[in-house]
Amino acid sequence: MSSTISFLIIDGYSKASRDDLNAAGMQLAWKLYGDMLQRNVPEADYDVLLPSDPGVNIPTEKELEKYSGILWTGCNLCIFDETNPSVVNQIALAKRCFEIGIPSFGSCWGLQVSVVAAGGKVAPNPKGKEMGIARKIKLTPEGKTHPLFMGKPPVFEAYISHDDMVTELPPGGMVLAGNDFTPVQALAVTHKKGSFWSVQYHPEYNLHEMACLIIAREKKLIELGFFRKAEELKGLVDKMKLLNTEPDRKDLRWQLVIDDDVLSDEIKECEFRNWISELVLPSNGEKQ
Repeated sequence: MSSTISFLIIDGYSKASRDDLNAAGMQLAWKLYGDMLQRNVPEADYDVLLPSDPGVNIPTEKELEKYSGILWTGCNLCIFDETNPSVVNQIALAKRCFEIGIPSFGSCWGLQVSVVAAGGKVAPNPKGKEMGIARKIKLTPEGKTHPLFMGKPPVFEAYISHDDMVTELPPGGMVLAGNDFTPVQALAVTHKKGSFWSVQYHPEYNLHEMACLIIAREKKLIELGFFRKAEELKGLVDKMKLLNTEPDRKDLRWQLVIDDDVLSDEIKECEFRNWISELVLPSNGEKQ
């Protein structure tokens, strides 16, 4: 593999939001993606774009062309908030990537960006917030044969945190997975010259990071009824952090209802590796 394969990681969190995550002990979204990239493509390098920071320049078409792929992290923005300049700029950037034909991959916010940039719609999930572990995600008939899910179990669980959902597919959109809470958990969008494969859940997370995100969202989660009091939240996150360091603990796996599809990088990052293998490396004249 060439040592020059390069990616752009787009982390849409504002500085204040990044500080909140850091204060809870969580790594920043771009770093989680950078680590996942280097676990799977050690030779790759990457740049980071923070489009919600004041004065940041959005890459031009010429600047984007040096990248082999674009990676979109999660984010706490609302994709339908047209009053937020960062949201508007990120949608425009995704449209530019579609026009150029650079393959993109994203989780959570990234999926929603792909939908809106290609002409679909996103709105609040009427069931409310899906948080922690997304249960019983099932591949659709299309997902069972799509290269994004090669080697993935037909039913699995994954880390998740979101309030919004896809309500209208864009032209060229194909639903690859869903569950009872969120019908669109994975999506492939073909639009203009580009392809954007994405998931609503977070393959880049581990139990420690999920536990820290729960800490960061403590006030909201208690208000929404996920916990009755802070002590309950602390009890859960302590078990999650412990299982992250001792993944063979049968007792904690049973108590948390967690299996290898959540704990194993080999399983939970399967979609990301497939995107690299199927869309990125062929465009660089290589294939794993």
